[in-house]
Amino acid sequence: MDYLLLIVGLALLLLAADYLVDSSVAIAQRAHISNFVIGLTIVGMGTSAPELLVGVSSALSCHGDIAMGNVVGSNIANVFLILGLTAAIRPFDIERSISRRDIPFGIGAAVLLLLLANDRLVPGIEHNTVSRLDGIFFLVLFAGYMAYTVLGKGKNPQEALREADEQTTSKLAGKHPALLWAVALVSLAGLIYGGNLFLNSAQNLARAWGMSEAVISITIVAVGTSLPELITAVVAASKNNPELALGNVIGSNVFNILFILGTSATIMPLHIEGINIVDYLVMVLAAVLTGVVVFTFGKRRFDRVEGVIFLAIYVAYTVYLLMRS
Repeated sequence: MDYLLLIVGLALLLLAADYLVDSSVAIAQRAHISNFVIGLTIVGMGTSAPELLVGVSSALSCHGDIAMGNVVGSNIANVFLILGLTAAIRPFDIERSISRRDIPFGIGAAVLLLLLANDRLVPGIEHNTVSRLDGIFFLVLFAGYMAYTVLGKGKNPQEALREADEQTTSKLAGKHPALLWAVALVSLAGLIYGGNLFLNSAQNLARAWGMSEAVISITIVAVGTSLPELITAVVAASKNNPELALGNVIGSNVFNILFILGTSATIMPLHIEGINIVDYLVMVLAAVLTGVVVFTFGKRRFDRVEGVIFLAIYVAYTVYLLMRS
C-alpha cells in the first residue's frame, strides 16, 4: 500500500503543479507583477505548507530534531536538488535586484539560524535550543522582509510586459481573475495533499529500513515536504518560466527559517540533539553558492554546468547522511 500511495501522491503533485504554474503566470501577467515576486510569495509560501505542518506538529509533540531537520534538509534540497535540476533542464538569467537583495537576505537567514541553533558553541551551554524569543525574532524579520519585497518590487509593469514577450503564454491566459485564483488555491491544496501522501508512505518505508529519526527528518521528510517545490520548479522550467522556480526556492527557504521555525519555536522552544554542525554548514553553503553562481564568469546566469554541480553536491551530502546513520 505504501508503494501505491507513493505513485498516487506523485501523480497528484505533477497535475497540481502544472495548473499552479499556469495560474500563477497568468495572475502575474494580468496584474503586471513580476513572476519572481509571485514565486517568492504565493507559490513559495504555498508550497512550504507541508514544512509548516511538520514544524508545528513536531514542536507540539516536543520533537525538535524533526522540526529542525525538516527545515535544514528542505533548504538544502531546495537549492542543490531543485535549483540544480531546474538549471540543468533550462539555464536562466538572474535579475540584478535579486542578486543584490533577495539572495543576500537568504544567506543572512541561513547564517542567523546557524548561530542561534548552536548554543553549545558557547562555553558553559550544554544544549542546543531555539528559544521562544528566537522564534519571535524570526517572525519579526519575516514580516519586515515580506513587506519590503511586496511593497518594493510587487508592481513592475515593464518587467511584466517583457516577461509576456519572452515566456510561454499560460494556457489560462485571459481567464477571469477569480477563476485564476481559484485554480491556484485548488492546485496548492492538491500539492499539499499529494505531498502528504508521498511523505507518509515514504516515512513508513524509511522506518522499515531502520533509518534514525534525525536522518529521516533531513532526507525523507525534507525531500518529501520539498516535493511541491521540486515538481513546481521542474514544471516551471519546462514551461520556460525558470525564474518562477528561483522565486519559489528563495521564498520557501526564507519562509522555512523565519516563519516555520519562528512559529514552531514561539509555540514551543525547540531542543535540538541529532542535527549537527555539518548539516547547518551545508545549509549555509547552499545559500552562499546561490549567490556565487550569480557572478560566475562575470554574468548573472545560472547555467547547466552549475546545475549539474549542485546536483552532485546534493548526492554527495545524501551519501554522507546515509553513512552517518
